[in-house]
Formats: sequence, C-alpha cells, structure tokens
Amino acid sequence: MVATTTLTLDAMGGDHGPCVVVPAAVEALERHPDLNLVLVGLREPLAAEFKRLGVSESSRLQVRYCTQVVGMDESPSLALRSKRDSSMRVALDMVKAGEANGSVSAGNTGALMATARYLLKTLPGIDRPAIMSTIPTRGGATHMLDLGANVDCKAEHLLQFAVMGAVVAEAVYGIERPRVGLLNVGEEEIKGNDQVKRAAEMLAGAEEINYTGYVEGDGIFKGEVDIVVCDGFVGNVALKCSEGVAALIADYMRMEFHRNLLTRLAGAVALPVLKSLRRRIDPRQYNGASLLGLRGVALKSHGSADVLAFGRAIDTAVVEARQGVPGRIDERIGGLLSGFRRRR
Repeated sequence: MVATTTLTLDAMGGDHGPCVVVPAAVEALERHPDLNLVLVGLREPLAAEFKRLGVSESSRLQVRYCTQVVGMDESPSLALRSKRDSSMRVALDMVKAGEANGSVSAGNTGALMATARYLLKTLPGIDRPAIMSTIPTRGGATHMLDLGANVDCKAEHLLQFAVMGAVVAEAVYGIERPRVGLLNVGEEEIKGNDQVKRAAEMLAGAEEINYTGYVEGDGIFKGEVDIVVCDGFVGNVALKCSEGVAALIADYMRMEFHRNLLTRLAGAVALPVLKSLRRRIDPRQYNGASLLGLRGVALKSHGSADVLAFGRAIDTAVVEARQGVPGRIDERIGGLLSGFRRRR
C-alpha cells in the first residue's frame, strides 16, 4: 500500500491563480487516490472558485488562508523580507514544518527560489539549487538544468547539477544510468571556456555519472542524452529560443494553411497529423520545473499554465515526493564527494 502524499499548492501564483489551481487540484485528486492537497491563498478568491466548481473542503482537499500574495514582477528580496504571510511562503513553510511532502507554485520564479532556499535550505554538498525541466526530443524527452537559477557557475556547480539531474531521471522517469551531456559550443575537447572544460574533466572522472561528452545546441533535441547540463544563463536562453522557434513554426504553419482555399483543404486533410504533432510538442505536457538541491520537494509551474499544465506539475511533484528525490540526491552527492576524496 502506497503511503499518503500531501502537497501544498500556491493558489494565488501565476497569471490565473485559483481559476486554474483549484480545478487542477480537483482533477489531480481523481488521478491520485492517495494524494492530499492543501490550497494556500486569499479567502475570498478561493471561496468564489470553490463555489463556482461546486466543491467543498474535505480531508483530502483542504484550505490554508493567508493575507498576502507575491507579485509576478516583485523583487525576490522584497518578497522574502515583507511577504511572510504570502501564499507562496506559507505553502513552503508547511513543507519545512513536515506538514507536507512538497509544494507547487506558478508564482514569481525568483521569489520562489529565494524563499525555498531560505526555508528549506540546500542539501549538504550542494552549493546552489538548480531548476530542471523536461524538453521534447526525437526520442521522447530530455531533461535540462540549470534553466535560470544560477547565471554564473563554477565547474563544481555543473558537476552537482549533473548528479541532481541523473537522480531525478532515475527516480522520476525510470531511466537506468541516464546519459549526461555538457552543453558546449562544439563536440571537440578543445572547444569551450575554462569552466566547461574543467567541468568535463570532473564529469569524466566521476564513475557515478554516465557522462557521454559535449552536446551542441542542436543536440539538445536529438535525444542522444537524457540530461543536458549548463549554467543558468545559457540554459534559460536556450529554453526561451526553443520556445520561440516552436511558436514561430506553429504560426507559419497556420498562415500557410489559411493562405487560400486549396491550402485550407490541404489543412483539413492533414488535420489528424497536425493534431498528433501538437500533442507531441505541446509545452503543457512538460510543465513543471523542479527546484533541485533543496531539503524538500518544490516545483515551479509556468506562470501562464492552464489546468492541464498545472496538473502536470502536480503529477511530477507527487512522483518526486514519493520517490524521496531530495534524499536520493543527498545520498548520491555524498557518495560522489567521498569518491573524489579517495581518488585524491
């Protein structure tokens, strides 16, 4: 019998707040019979959404009221200092206190990372938490980190990111000995800056990691590796570029199929293929970025997420909590550091 998992949801975060979080929570409870959810938010908006959906509080769907909300454009330091009763902070406080196994928020990314790091603390041996998300590829999907939490990184940080990514790939996605690649400007050993070259040396010497070498930007989508490691500056730019290209291609296809009567007919014939393609690359299916390296489970949903997308983030948080991802990272990092000490 699987033990009950409890998650807190920041009901006020993101562009839509309770209008997305509450229905996503209701659907998640149907998918996971052993899941309990606590929605944290302002009294009136939550009550209005519960009334609209015709649902009420229960032992599995509870509400914790707060008095503040962190704005999407608010300074992380200001939010940390002055929003102690925000929906984001109260939700994470419950994880810190052991009242919940993890938390999901679609709120301000910087504020979420700052608050989670302050409350949950980093694991021993982890200098900086990292943000990891899933990206569709030819072979299915790959997992990339860091995506914006750390714009300046040392080689040691990239090594830690590799360990954390490998643990999640194994625990959450069931990938045995996940292949780890280091994002670089070329595949040749002589290419890259000093930071990347040093990280490559460290990864090659880490027996605990299945390091396969450098990966170029286009290699992210080939599916030849399971984990792509980079600093947060490069990772965030790469992610936004890929999202922009996907949107551009979708716009071009839409324009072409609506150019005239003949192309409209062609579009009608190709509709089943187009729908299948849309499902495969639909970013909602991959929503939910993990904040790794903390002493608790925390997931960041896209701010514009709809019910389906937010539900995917909840699903990922459920698996991470059940699999004890923070504990696994702690164990793997400890083993890695011990191995390096012995080799020295």
